[in-house]
Amino acid sequence: MAANTTTSSTAPTPPIPVNLSLFTLVEAALIIFGMLVLGRIVRKLIIRKSKETSMTWIINEDTAEIVFRMFVLGGIIWALYLLGIMSYEIGPTTIGNIAFAMGFFYFSYLIAKKSKDYMIMSSGKKAKPEVIVKAKIFYYVFITIAFFMALSFAGVSTELSALLAAAGITGIILGFSAQTVVSNFVSGVFMYFDKPLLIGDQVKIGELEGVVEDIRILSTRIRAWDGTLIRIPNEKLFNSNIVNFMRYPVRRVDVDVNIAYAADAERAVEIIKRVLDEIPLVLVEPEPLVYVDRLDDSSVVVAIRAWAPSEKWFDVRMRIIHDVKKALDEAGIEIPFPQRVNWFANELRVRIEEPQEEEKEEEQA
Repeated sequence: MAANTTTSSTAPTPPIPVNLSLFTLVEAALIIFGMLVLGRIVRKLIIRKSKETSMTWIINEDTAEIVFRMFVLGGIIWALYLLGIMSYEIGPTTIGNIAFAMGFFYFSYLIAKKSKDYMIMSSGKKAKPEVIVKAKIFYYVFITIAFFMALSFAGVSTELSALLAAAGITGIILGFSAQTVVSNFVSGVFMYFDKPLLIGDQVKIGELEGVVEDIRILSTRIRAWDGTLIRIPNEKLFNSNIVNFMRYPVRRVDVDVNIAYAADAERAVEIIKRVLDEIPLVLVEPEPLVYVDRLDDSSVVVAIRAWAPSEKWFDVRMRIIHDVKKALDEAGIEIPFPQRVNWFANELRVRIEEPQEEEKEEEQA
């Protein structure tokens, strides 16, 4: 009677072609040790060279550290290849291909990050927003290219088309759910080319006023005059009317002064002109203007149009108001209050009632 035998439908996993002989282990250890020593020597040479060259943007301590890590990681991968571990297959690829792809992407990330930081730092202590945006765009593009190259090195290029198709479908789904984020990003890129404002500018956006603190990919941060932080999405900012008070080096100060109808307007204009001549921050060119602008209900309006440096505009305006008021008071020129004169079509008649007898007795008592 034949015995029932069961066969497994699962194919046996191929063994790992590991070579663990004593000689091979010693050789792998020597490779790691040698690459470690060689990496340290190269790192010291790069650091020493960075103190003697002007090309510190590429030859510096950060570069030396990255090169040292590359030597160490390369030695480890070499030793694992020697031991046969890297030849173990995982699907369509091997452990060695995956390890190389991961190492490639890791060092690409370090290079991209250091390059971005250098681009920002090399522009000065106060980096311009266009430099920051350019550095970030370079960083993300570099990382994206490195990611797809790493997938190719990992040996999954045949599955790459299917992955891209799945990523495209996922991107469409995420696009509908995160269209605000995408629109903010696109608006941030457009603002980079348009350059309507810079960090440190005094701006007015709709009803909001303040100083630009930071310009990012998705939003812009403004410090209001009362010290509060305002975050404005770039999409809303791009579609708003932006008033930049610091775009040009000079800015006009507009002040209107009301004087009484009985006052001498020409004398008031001369007094105001002398006051402007005594304020050092009022520019001579363009020449300040002082003239009678209009006749209001209860006063004559004298317009003052003076130019000042944009960063000193507020100080100049306060100085003009203070000094003009003081000079007009000393000259006896009245700055009137609003007045109203009422005219009646018919003559008003006033009736005076005599007090009654009881009230007279009480007053006499």
